[in-house]
Amino acid sequence: MIQKFFGKKYICILSLVFVVLPACFGCSKPTASAEVSAQKAMGTPAPAPAPFDNKEFIEESSLTSAGEDPAAAASEYTPIKNYDSKLSVPTYVTQINDIWFIVDCYHNRVIYSDSLEKPLEEWDIMTSDATRPHTIASDGNVYMIDDTDNNRVLIFEKVDDKFIHTQSFYDIGIRPHYTVYDEATDTFYVWSSMTGELFCFRTDDSTNRVYLTDKRKIDSLDGIYIRSFSIIDGDIYLVSGVSEEGAEATVLQCDLATFEIKQVYAVPDELAGMVQITRIQDYYYISVSTDKAGNQDVATIVRTKSLEDLAAGEYEDIYSTYFLGGGTPYYMSSVGDTYFLTEHRLADHALWSFKVEDNEIKDVQPIF
Repeated sequence: MIQKFFGKKYICILSLVFVVLPACFGCSKPTASAEVSAQKAMGTPAPAPAPFDNKEFIEESSLTSAGEDPAAAASEYTPIKNYDSKLSVPTYVTQINDIWFIVDCYHNRVIYSDSLEKPLEEWDIMTSDATRPHTIASDGNVYMIDDTDNNRVLIFEKVDDKFIHTQSFYDIGIRPHYTVYDEATDTFYVWSSMTGELFCFRTDDSTNRVYLTDKRKIDSLDGIYIRSFSIIDGDIYLVSGVSEEGAEATVLQCDLATFEIKQVYAVPDELAGMVQITRIQDYYYISVSTDKAGNQDVATIVRTKSLEDLAAGEYEDIYSTYFLGGGTPYYMSSVGDTYFLTEHRLADHALWSFKVEDNEIKDVQPIF
């Protein structure tokens, strides 16, 4: 109706007005995200975010002793080979700058290799200083690992082909559980799994120093164990897990910049203990650890084209059809056109790869 009276030209002008006005009264990060959303709405490429100038921040990282002189630390450091032939509850796999990384959660380490084909004993240990780490992310310069049970974030830099722990952040909520670098906002996002808080970090590219720039919270999620989030089309999606109070499980779609809840999708009790949601082509894929009662025997992976269909049970269960079944599927990630699934409770099937072509799952392969 508005277009009928005013035309497309004026709609664009109105859109820009609503982007500019918050810029006059808000902080820089929400403005940048709002601008990205407006650009998407108008079908034009979003501009790259401005480099971080470290003028406005909440906290500067704490330098480690190695961070005081990374070159000297690298000269005295020799990486250690991984000494286990099997993974123990791996949670994440990715490739960064042509190097493969596996977060081996219950071995309390992150390992790396230049080839996914190498036996695990030929991988190198990036760190064993984290307790129950879950994910790793990078902007290409620094590498961020959530040190879950120590409520820390560990930051590494690559010096002379060695990964040096140069910086840390402490008191990052309770059990920080999932870390993502989002190129569109040039920001690392770290999720505190028990407090409903999202911690936002940016890097000074001239020094590689990392800064905590924002904390965003959804009060209603405080105390609910939420394992992950996904950024999809500029919004952040959260899968709420099982709570001691018996709160109903939902999928929340929120504005990334303001953390305001835009949509709540109901979830049936059998999917209550969700781990992760990710978008692959026309489907939302959801890994599930338990039902509402905490029973891991029902762990699975489902997919649906519409999140609104979940409550009615209109979804496809794909776990036992395409994978072995019987384990607990965990995080999914992607490198190029290949997707990866980590799972536990199956000693010889802890890591899988698969592809999706025209919404058809293909080339499912166990890796470790």
